[in-house]
Amino acid sequence: MSSPVLLCALRGIDAFRALGAALRGWTQGRDRLSTGDSLPQALMALTPEVTFRQAILFFTEADFVTGKAHFYCLYYPREHTKLTQICFSSLVGESWRCRAESLFSYLQAGAQVLCTVLLIKPGVWSRGLPRILRRLHLEKFSVVGMKHLELEAATASALLSPEVQQDPAAAEAHCTYLTSGTALVLCLQRPNAVKKLMDLLGPEDPQLAQALDPCLWRAQYGTSTVQNGFYGSKSYPVAVRDVKLFFPEGLCCAQCQPGQEEEV
Repeated sequence: MSSPVLLCALRGIDAFRALGAALRGWTQGRDRLSTGDSLPQALMALTPEVTFRQAILFFTEADFVTGKAHFYCLYYPREHTKLTQICFSSLVGESWRCRAESLFSYLQAGAQVLCTVLLIKPGVWSRGLPRILRRLHLEKFSVVGMKHLELEAATASALLSPEVQQDPAAAEAHCTYLTSGTALVLCLQRPNAVKKLMDLLGPEDPQLAQALDPCLWRAQYGTSTVQNGFYGSKSYPVAVRDVKLFFPEGLCCAQCQPGQEEEV
């Protein structure tokens, strides 16, 4: 090859969709700037199977830095005869800690079974529980923890987003509603559990959820951004926190326990 090539190995949640959207935006901006061939072209693997086949062509497991580090790898031709590798790592924390983790094994194994937390807010679970449990079953969720409780103010406040916490009036409204009656907390398990639950719930604003899809749970059960029917863990680190918050005594089996090394 006569020109340098940048080869990146990227890892993230919903990586194919997110990277595809980013590349589409970048391509559109590039096309507005130039119609020639002077700007770089970008290609990406479209499936886990293709990703695995391409990764083993260019990388070895020793090339990857895993654990709590964000990484990328840059390859470029040197004297047009061989590839020289430069690896950069953005480390979190004061020390370098590289765990023995096989990314190739993850690619071969497919989606991991994860836990997430669903809180059915006061006034909703008592009238909609059979339908909700039926839908969870159809979506391949397993219930591995369940609690019927009255939330304390501190627990309710911990569930609020940073944006809501910065608005005293909104935070008070949310906490007042969350502590107004009994709630039902479920710990759910399935592959890609966190994202799948978020897809079922829809946006926090029930009117927006109704406009997107009337079948979304917040569209069906919610009446306002405060009384929107449900709370769900928005990310895996938040899910780990929520499981420890609501089920400190543990879940129904050892395989369901969040790993200590993944605690945020």
